[in-house]
Amino acid sequence: MKKNKTIQPDINEFMDKVKKMEKGEKLDLSSDEDLSIGIMNLISMEEHFFFTYNKTKDAKYLDLLNEVREIRKSALKRIIKDYEGEVWCISKHLLAASMRFMEVGTKSLTKGDKKGAKDMFQKSYQLYSLFWGLNLGLVRTKDVRRSNSQKITLINDDPKPKKKGSTSIFAKLGEVVQKAIDCCKE
Repeated sequence: MKKNKTIQPDINEFMDKVKKMEKGEKLDLSSDEDLSIGIMNLISMEEHFFFTYNKTKDAKYLDLLNEVREIRKSALKRIIKDYEGEVWCISKHLLAASMRFMEVGTKSLTKGDKKGAKDMFQKSYQLYSLFWGLNLGLVRTKDVRRSNSQKITLINDDPKPKKKGSTSIFAKLGEVVQKAIDCCKE
C-alpha cells in the first residue's frame, strides 16, 4: 500500500505550534475553541429564529435571524481563514451537528440514559474534532481512505494498530484536539 507522507509533516508542524502555545507563544487555540462554541450557539439561535418566525409569522424574527447570521459569518472568518470548495459550509454544519448531538446527549443524561448520552457525546466530539482537523489543515480528502471495516482512517495510519483501540480519523483527531486545546489556559 502506498502511504501518503504529507500528513505526518502537517501533524508534526501542528504539534510544534501546540508546544509554542504551551510556552505562551502566539498560537491561542483556547480562544478559538471558545469562539467555536459561541458560533455553535449562534447557529442554534438562527434555527430558533427560523422556527419562531414560522410559528408566529412575525417578520422581526427574520431580521433577528439575519443579524445573528452576520455575526456568525464574521466569527467563522476568524477561525476559517483558508478553505477550498465546500469547507466553509462543511465547517458550519460540523459545528451545528456537534452542538445538536451534545444537546441530545445532555437530554439523554437528564433522563438517566448514560449509555445513550455517552454515545451522543462521543459523536459530538468526533464531529467537533473533524471541524478542527479540517480548519487546522490536518485533514484533506486526499489524506483519508475507507478501510475494509468501513472506518475512515488517515492514509499513513498503520492498518493494524499496535495498541488496542481505534485508529479511525476521529480517534486521531480527538487525540490532537485534546492535546492542542486547553480551555483552562488563560
